[in-house]
Amino acid sequence: MKLEETRAGLINNIHYFIKWILIAAVIGSIGGACGTVFSYGVTWATQVRTEHDWMLFLMPLAGLLIIWMYRTFHEEGNRGTNMVIDAISSNEKVTAATGPLIFVATILTHLTGGSSGREGAALQLGGSIGNSLGNLMRLDEKDKKIAIMCGMSAVFAALFGTPVAAGIFSLEVVSIGVLYYAALVPCIFSSYIGVGIARWAGLPGESFPVSQVPPISIPTVAFIILLGILCACVSICFCILLHSAEHTYRKVFPNPYLRILAASAVFIVLTLLIGTRDYCGGSMQLIEGSIEGEVRYEAFLMKMLFTAIALGAGFKGGEIVPTLCVGATFGCTVGTLTGFSPSLCAACGMAALFAGVTNCPITSLVIALELFGYEGMEYFSIVIAVSFALSGYYGLYASQKFVYSKIRTEFINRKSN
Repeated sequence: MKLEETRAGLINNIHYFIKWILIAAVIGSIGGACGTVFSYGVTWATQVRTEHDWMLFLMPLAGLLIIWMYRTFHEEGNRGTNMVIDAISSNEKVTAATGPLIFVATILTHLTGGSSGREGAALQLGGSIGNSLGNLMRLDEKDKKIAIMCGMSAVFAALFGTPVAAGIFSLEVVSIGVLYYAALVPCIFSSYIGVGIARWAGLPGESFPVSQVPPISIPTVAFIILLGILCACVSICFCILLHSAEHTYRKVFPNPYLRILAASAVFIVLTLLIGTRDYCGGSMQLIEGSIEGEVRYEAFLMKMLFTAIALGAGFKGGEIVPTLCVGATFGCTVGTLTGFSPSLCAACGMAALFAGVTNCPITSLVIALELFGYEGMEYFSIVIAVSFALSGYYGLYASQKFVYSKIRTEFINRKSN
């Protein structure tokens, strides 16, 4: 009897492996190709905006077009990444229009300067691709959830060039405390195929070399713990600001067209008043400057504000790159003021903010190692652990569930604030 059970189990495992290798190859290839095109589209939009300052004044027109597109396709209630997360944890459906709409809307947002990222949009684009291919392959509901995670991993990896982090993020972000291990092989394979296609197409991926990593010691560990505490506070403030901005917009301007026009006007006026376009788009130049140890002290506050103004009103993109920017600029500021390796503090700030707002500590550590290398691994692990533990149950995604408590071995099953 045991021999038969062992044989049956082995056959099931082999069937699972072959089945998902083939499905992951298809989803990873299509997701990688779409992610590559999307990345080039955002890069083109950023270049056009940088070369033509007057593109900022087209922001109201872009906003109206985004609202019109979502209404035309009856996607006014589209909840973006929250919808994709719910499609994995419950029975909500990812609509077929989600992918094309977020693709075009994000490029329009970046073209006119809206403060947003790419990777949050990648989760929606990838989830839509995985869901559509799952329907085409006639997968059952449980397998379709894995297909959605595969699509998320493939597009995220193609855009950011961090295949291991992309593969794990889809497993970790849905339910904090529980990993969807059944999707590990499919997501990792999809992720590597996606990033391979992006590399073949000429996308190098992101990499930020960190200078001045001091030897580990009691004083340096104490400092990094303090930085983790501060980053946890910033991550809570950032989440509250993003959610409050959206609620305030909806309360003051029930009409979505008026809402996005008002946000465009505020965004344009503030940009002109401060006299810089640094906070438009993804602000990758701020991240690069932070890693080099050069950034204005107030940059992290301004990036938080501009992101809340744009995304809260209905402009599209994602919160992840703005989160990394806020973390990098805040960390660099702390490092500059204290004299403790601003470059390392910027890297730690990025990792800690990512952990604080996504509640994904494993992904945060992996993405830090893929972006910055292994030299600062001790610092990254400490600052991520502290930020994750102290950031409470706040998060970017309202549909994210905390299955287990952060501070006790206790089942809580609650959603993020």
